[in-house]
Amino acid sequence: MVKALPTLVPLRHHKATPLLLGKMAAAGLAAYRAVLRAARRTFSGDELMLTESSVEIRRRFEEHRGLAPGSEDAVRALSDADEAAHFITNMIVQAKRAPSGSFVVKPEKAHAGQTLEIPSEETLSTFK
Repeated sequence: MVKALPTLVPLRHHKATPLLLGKMAAAGLAAYRAVLRAARRTFSGDELMLTESSVEIRRRFEEHRGLAPGSEDAVRALSDADEAAHFITNMIVQAKRAPSGSFVVKPEKAHAGQTLEIPSEETLSTFK
């Protein structure tokens, strides 16, 4: 299921203080860098995934550029970015092809203790 993107509120119509604008901008930049860092670490050595993930991350942040600082949508967008960085870092493992033709997965320290839940038919039917 795809989440709907929040509607954009033009910044010029928002009565925010310069301090709030600065804090939200800093939080947005920090979230952007965290997601990029997670993608760079996870997809190192895979130029296609590095390029495509960087483009997608930039696109998503650009879509939210006009959100009013401190608004519910802006806070939700920052929370989603933090969740994305965590997910990319902890839940995605890049497989590499071995000379034998099979794929080898080498989990890193960040993946320790993570589990993969294989969905049952019952669970899958709820997504249809």
